[in-house]
Amino acid sequence: MSKVLAFLTVTVILFCADGLHGLPHKYFQSRRHHGVKTDPQFTEKYFTQTMDHFNFNSMGNGTFSQRYLITDKYWKKGYGPIFFYTGNEGNIWEFALNSGFIMELAAQQRALVIFAEHRYYGKSLPFGKESFNIPQVSLLTVEQALADYAVMITELKQQLAATDCPVIVFGGSYGGMLSVYMRLKYPNIVAGALAASAPILSTAGLGDSRQFFQDVTADFESITPECKDAVRGAFHQLKELAERQDYSRIQSEFALCKPPSSAQDIHQLNGMLRNAFTLMAMLDYPYSTHFMGNMPANPVKVGCETMMSGPDLLANLRDTAGIVYNATGTLSCFDMYSLYLECADPTGCGLGFNSLAWDYQACSEIELCFESNNVTDMFPPMAFTEKDRETYCSKRWAVVPRPGWLKVQFWGDALSTASNIIFSNGDLDPWANGGVRKSLSSSLIAVNISGGAHHLDLRGSNEADPASVISARKREAEIIAEWVKMERIRSQKSN
Repeated sequence: MSKVLAFLTVTVILFCADGLHGLPHKYFQSRRHHGVKTDPQFTEKYFTQTMDHFNFNSMGNGTFSQRYLITDKYWKKGYGPIFFYTGNEGNIWEFALNSGFIMELAAQQRALVIFAEHRYYGKSLPFGKESFNIPQVSLLTVEQALADYAVMITELKQQLAATDCPVIVFGGSYGGMLSVYMRLKYPNIVAGALAASAPILSTAGLGDSRQFFQDVTADFESITPECKDAVRGAFHQLKELAERQDYSRIQSEFALCKPPSSAQDIHQLNGMLRNAFTLMAMLDYPYSTHFMGNMPANPVKVGCETMMSGPDLLANLRDTAGIVYNATGTLSCFDMYSLYLECADPTGCGLGFNSLAWDYQACSEIELCFESNNVTDMFPPMAFTEKDRETYCSKRWAVVPRPGWLKVQFWGDALSTASNIIFSNGDLDPWANGGVRKSLSSSLIAVNISGGAHHLDLRGSNEADPASVISARKREAEIIAEWVKMERIRSQKSN
């Protein structure tokens, strides 16, 4: 596995957004100057949080400042519900500014809205720049993050005179997983959960390791089968050049800043290129976005048009990757080791300190042993087995992964005794089949969104939205309103 993370003595904190993925460097440099942190609807605050909820002698019984965003713009004080976003692997502002549905719903249902930042991400670093040292990083677990949210909700309800206000949790991707887990673990605090694009099955080691990249391929094939053939053909040409060690040709064809010089460099290039297709598939929204990169509308369609724009497949592959890595057109060459970091998540870890946090989580509890094989998908064979994971994680973080732990701790697919969870997934999202696609009971409800990409339903309304997501949001709103009503009745009976 890669030694790239060893060079991450990062001098600036780059912030990565959602979604279990690798992200282009340029995005973070440019977005910091566009008022990302000044949305007038939210007030940025800090909560004094316990470092270790489960060991009373750990780390000197310390606390840290956990960032959260709050708005009572629509709240009927002391009565309206609380909508709480379980922050995931990045800067909390990115999620707040790309989850407009929650604000729209808050306006309808007169809710207080809180977006909480996940420990070890963004500015919520328990030990500052020492947070990713061993053993300090050991307090980065799903269980600690959930306890953070449970404590924060409980204390903020007291402070805001909101003890009788029902709490609904929301999250997308890994954040959606956390919303599910909050409802499972703290049903005394959380009345219901909307888990958008939450791959709670695949990340617990359930399902087929080939599924993810097979589904990325299917997105491009759905535009036209010739698109998949062009991608596969381009990677085959790259393989032939690599076998001949024609590194100067590879450098010129892919506009690389440095010529590759080893099999590891070619592996890195393949990973960077594959990651571009992953991001286009995840973010295949019907309008342009600035979430996790600057994406055009319908990027999969744009990618296929680029792949099929002429006979030079290598140039087409380079330009298709450029949709992700050079959206601004300002890069004169591609530095493949800074644009993409190989890690314990084959779909990418992002950049900067956030990539360290996600890499650690992918080495401990989150299982992401996905592979491409060039048979069920269009990508070069790139295995990532449990053994590969164990070898990498032992060397990088001195941890041995525990396969099956999420299944034991958070129920895996044995969810029938749970209640009040919506599992929403879009059929364009390669994470969808790692989640719950069929309703399990009258209160464990699967909402499938035709033509929907990664947690499209959490995004704000847009005139380009497909009818499917408009319908999904309406249904979600109705279900959540019913949960709030039921929780009021339940609490009144118990008082």
